[in-house]
Amino acid sequence: MQNVKKHHQGGFNRPRLDLVQCLFCKGKAVVKGVFYELVCTDCNGSGWVVEGTRLVLPLEELVTQLSFKLQQAQRQIEALKRPAKVVGPQQQYQEPNRLGAGGTNYTGD
Repeated sequence: MQNVKKHHQGGFNRPRLDLVQCLFCKGKAVVKGVFYELVCTDCNGSGWVVEGTRLVLPLEELVTQLSFKLQQAQRQIEALKRPAKVVGPQQQYQEPNRLGAGGTNYTGD
């Protein structure tokens, strides 16, 4: 009997593709025609293509990949909204320690 190892390749996880703006329409999904705007044929009117290969994704896959991109952007926004952790001597002035009179901040000054 052969010793066979099972390799899990993330069958349940969707791959995250790196999307970039379409070079032809510059991410606007439309191009300027003579009289009116036309849907960009290079990106199927989405404004996004796969980085490196410039492949156009089918609409079902594009919706999923754009959702992943939106979730990542929302996580970055939330991380930027959180106040930076103060380290060093100034920390005792920024965070209350409730050691002073009436539970106020005591800095020892």
